[in-house]
Amino acid sequence: MTVFAIPFPMIDPVLVSIGPFAIRWYALSYIVGLVGGWLYAKWLAARPSLWLKPPPAAAVEDLLVYVAVGIILGGRIGYVLFYNFGEYLKNPLDAFAIWKGGMSFHGGLAGGALAVFLLARRHATSALGMFDLACAVAPIGLFFGRIANFINGELWGRPAPDFPYAVVFPNGGPVPRHASQIYEAFAEGLVLFVVLALVVRLGGFKRPGLVCGVFAAAYAVARMACEFFREPDAQLGFLWGGLTMGMLLSLPMILGGALIIWFVRRAPARA
Repeated sequence: MTVFAIPFPMIDPVLVSIGPFAIRWYALSYIVGLVGGWLYAKWLAARPSLWLKPPPAAAVEDLLVYVAVGIILGGRIGYVLFYNFGEYLKNPLDAFAIWKGGMSFHGGLAGGALAVFLLARRHATSALGMFDLACAVAPIGLFFGRIANFINGELWGRPAPDFPYAVVFPNGGPVPRHASQIYEAFAEGLVLFVVLALVVRLGGFKRPGLVCGVFAAAYAVARMACEFFREPDAQLGFLWGGLTMGMLLSLPMILGGALIIWFVRRAPARA
């Protein structure tokens, strides 16, 4: 029996519409997340006391464009490959219809990482240093992205009829559900931002790769925890042993992040 269910706040997914031109909350979340992360990256890079050697200003200026392209392309390719490959195999042209939705965080992470690596090579600077900088600011985009998921009424949580703060989503049926998008915004956005800010303040940038490793492991733990409250993608359902695709893709991140942290901490500190 439901104790209390919160009605879904009916927010129009379209923020502003002028004729055929429309600005959606989801697109705005990408813009705010990317620009906000870039401004924070510039602020961090401008503080030499945090670094062994700060990244060149030109590389930081280019970071926004490189990461934006990498995330969008990687996120879309990742969604096509991991979440709905069968359908896109039947209709290949739909893979280009990004306005219909469908982005994968793990694909976006891979695309963004490749973009940062190429950026570092172009500016002849440390790839690990650029990875650390990008990872330190990534939770800003994650936070706004999950808030946009909630506004869109998508990626909702599992049924929770007895949870006092469950939400009835307009496309999720009559049963109250966990607002898993808000849980993810908190864990993968706010909490992860604070954790990485503390690592940076304690000298993380002076141990190249450390911030990157902490980000990978901590994000994966947060994502896997939130997946217990999130409804699996309808076209996939639960995988082996009750795993979801989000959990499965996060497992290598935990291992990879832990290995990076281990290697970095074994290396002698540099003054």
